[in-house]
Amino acid sequence: MARYTGPKTKIARKFGEAIFGDDKSFEKKNYPPGQHGNNRRRGKKSEYAIQLMEKQKAKYTYGILEKQFRNLFAEAKRKEGVTGEVLLQLCESRLDNVVFRMGVSPSRRGARQLVSHRHITVNGEVVNIPSYSLKAGDVVGVREKSKSVQSIVDSLANNSSVYEWITWNSEKKEGTYVAVPERLQIPENIKEQLIVELYSK
Repeated sequence: MARYTGPKTKIARKFGEAIFGDDKSFEKKNYPPGQHGNNRRRGKKSEYAIQLMEKQKAKYTYGILEKQFRNLFAEAKRKEGVTGEVLLQLCESRLDNVVFRMGVSPSRRGARQLVSHRHITVNGEVVNIPSYSLKAGDVVGVREKSKSVQSIVDSLANNSSVYEWITWNSEKKEGTYVAVPERLQIPENIKEQLIVELYSK
């Protein structure tokens, strides 16, 4: 599947925050990219521009391209609940995101690669589709043959993140997607209502 593979720091600078995780280059230049950098005068953004920016931030954060993101929004509209919150919950329930949240990979991009390369199982079966949507109670684990992969071992050793909707068993190298997270439990700095307004025009 196609995905964004361009420079991450440039995108992070565009949004003014390290949306791809720790980034030393961003820390040095945390102002918008461009020839004039910090000195450029930037006019007031239109309502549409602000909404579009928020949508792009969400897409880059979760590593989802436009067509797939639009499909997720359509699914969120069909479901019960607040559309914007449901949209983020659908993003959070993607297999690549949960692998990242569990600490098996330090980034969503890395998690997507682990899933694609068949290192990850769901309920004991190998699943190589990063966008696979998990349900509450699904068990996500590292495939037996992959438990000694150095990048996975290092990532788990350095992981200190804890999320209420996920449990992790370090001995078995598997965790459970316990429940769909509430909006307050999702740490991403995304104003989902702006995305709803954009798509509702």
